[in-house]
Formats: sequence, structure tokens, C-alpha cells
Amino acid sequence: MIPLVDVAGRHARVAAEVERRVAAVLASGRWVGGPEVAACEAAVAHLAGRAHGVGVASGTDAEGGEGQGQGVGPGDEVIVPAVSFFATAGAVVRLGARPVIADVLDDRPLMDPDAARALVGPRTRAVVPVHLFGAAAPEPDLGLPVVDDAAQAAGSEPFPGRGAAAALSFYPTKVLGGAGDGGMVVTDDPALARRVRALGHHGAAGPHLHERVAGHVGGNSRLDAVQAAVVLAHLADLPARLARRRAIAAAYRAALGDLCLPASPGSNEAVFCLRHPERDRLADALARRGVATAVYYPRPLTEQPALAGLLRADQPPAPRAARFCAEALAIPCHVGMSDADVVRVIEAVREAA
Repeated sequence: MIPLVDVAGRHARVAAEVERRVAAVLASGRWVGGPEVAACEAAVAHLAGRAHGVGVASGTDAEGGEGQGQGVGPGDEVIVPAVSFFATAGAVVRLGARPVIADVLDDRPLMDPDAARALVGPRTRAVVPVHLFGAAAPEPDLGLPVVDDAAQAAGSEPFPGRGAAAALSFYPTKVLGGAGDGGMVVTDDPALARRVRALGHHGAAGPHLHERVAGHVGGNSRLDAVQAAVVLAHLADLPARLARRRAIAAAYRAALGDLCLPASPGSNEAVFCLRHPERDRLADALARRGVATAVYYPRPLTEQPALAGLLRADQPPAPRAARFCAEALAIPCHVGMSDADVVRVIEAVREAA
């Protein structure tokens, strides 16, 4: 079976450097904060073309901290796209705010700016474009703070987003992943960076002195030194990883044509998706041919049970998102694939589609 992702194989490419860095962290006794975290923050901020990076415990915390730092709180509304991982809406709810869900574009699972504009109301406090699968989302000019969800975007060129900050995830399956949970907020705004850092350190203003930050009581959300060490080791392999993913994606698009989502210039090809009207039949047929697949995502956020009763009474449906969720199928696209693997996937799709 050709796996959809190969975390163990990717680790093997950098195992010696990971083990060297992790052993050094453990020997140092600096397991929370310290030079490895500072180095990781600087390196990832540079990768994203931003001046500051603030490591946090997860991509979800990065998005939540970004929203908190920009003053989103109880009673506010935040516009999010209908196609995304649940954390995009869940982070809004955890701030005490209400997610308002916008439909996506007809040809791509990215927020439709016109749909977002129609949802702006007196309580709207921010908008969250999600740069999904490595594709940069168009960002509506609504005169609102922009909370960029770039969890999947590390390595995209240019790094997407025009908001004050962007949230990244180091979940192991990401193009730039760690060995567990981790995330980062990147920004050019030093004051926002300080607020996000303070929010992740219990709002500490001094020894045993804790203050509200942007109206919020802080919590505990830090990128630990071991995860920072792992991410730094993987950074060295990122250029080769990106080149291979882009080459595979180009081969797929050349061979499979309209079955593929449109190309996004500079994408890191975080997830390579096909669209097919009989998605489930195609997935079963590929499995029989030894090709693993996955569904990203099986339902739009408007249909998530956890959000029942939390959405606006006039929340519109998202028919384009529902259609995408019924048709999308991710296929393997990663640095562990050989040329023969790529040919095998293409032939299997052609036979099964």
C-alpha cells in the first residue's frame, strides 16, 4: 500500500540531527523555553517572511492566541470558511465568540470573499481566511482584523496572508511537522507578539504578577524545547521535501487534468486533492489497487454537531462547501514516494475513475 503520509520515513531522513538536537536539549535541563525555542521561533518567522515568531502548544492555540491578541472575545462574531478542520471554528468558540460560516469558491475550498462580505454584521470582529492544502485563500477587504489560519502553509512561497499575524501548526503530518503537537504565531507587529507570548504565559507581567492581556486571562501554551529541536532538524530537509512534493503534484496535474484541484503558484502542496462525483467508489477502488486515500473534510462546518445552537439564527447554508466535501479525495503526495509510486498512483486513478 502506498501510504497517504509517511511520518516515519520522513523522520528517517533527519533522524541523526533530530536525535542530536533532542539529546542536547535533555542534557541542558532547559526543557521549557531556552535557546532552542528562540532559534526555532526566529527560523520559522524568517521562513514565513515575518519579523517575530511566538511558539505555542498547538496550531489550535496559535489561532486562538492570535485572535485573543487582536481583542476577539465574548459577544463577538468571527467569519470563517465552511471548509476547514474543526479547530478553525473551535478556536473561535473557545474565545467566547460566535463563528459565522461563509461558503467557499466554486472551484476551490477557499473562503468566497463575496459570501464573507454578506455576513458582516454589527458584532463582526474578525475574519479568518484558511489557506487550505497549501493554497492561498483570497482575503476579503472588510475593514476587519484578519486572523490568518496558515496551519498547513509552511513552505508556501510567498507565505500567504496579509493580516497582522498568521497561525501555523507543527502537527506531525504537516509539511513541516514535529514529533507531537506544537504551533506558532508569526507577525511583524512586536506589540502583538508580546501580547500572544504573555497570553501563553498566564499573562505574567513579573514574578507571580498576572494581568489581563487584551481583555483575556492568560493560560499555559508554550512550544516546548524538545518539539522546537525536532522542528529545527526538519527545517534543514524542507527545501528537498518541497521540491519533491511539487514535482509529484505537477505530474498528477499533467496526467489527471480536471480531476485535480487548480494549481496554486508557490504552494507547498500540503494536501493533494482530487474531485470526483463518486468519491467513495473511487476511494474503494484505489484501496483495492494499493493506494491509500483520505477525505479532507467529510462535512462542512455548518454541519458539525458541536456547533449546533451556537451559530446565528440566520446562518446561511453552504452548498458549494457541501458539494466539495462530498467529492474531495486526498491522494499520496510526499517526499517518501518513488517515481514508480507516482506512476502507480496515476495508473490506479485512471483505471478507477
